[in-house]
Amino acid sequence: MDAGAEIIVQGLVQGVGFRYYVYEAARRLKVQGYVRNLPSGDVQVVVEGNRGMIEDLVRSLRAGPRAAHVNRVHITWTDVVHHFTEFEIR
Repeated sequence: MDAGAEIIVQGLVQGVGFRYYVYEAARRLKVQGYVRNLPSGDVQVVVEGNRGMIEDLVRSLRAGPRAAHVNRVHITWTDVVHHFTEFEIR
């Protein structure tokens, strides 16, 4: 079943390779969307695809790359709008 999600990751997540880590995980899980840094210091992930794969991505986000320290992952589930054909870093 397809789903969409906006995910905000808080903690030490900028300047530690987090966006590339998300990109690699998303490509491996075959979900579409993007990841970007926010001015607040958080990282935003907007994603669409198989709900189970998105849940796997969220588990990866909670772990993060070695240099990151994730304090909180907030997920807002959304409808699928099919705006994306791939996953990208913005």
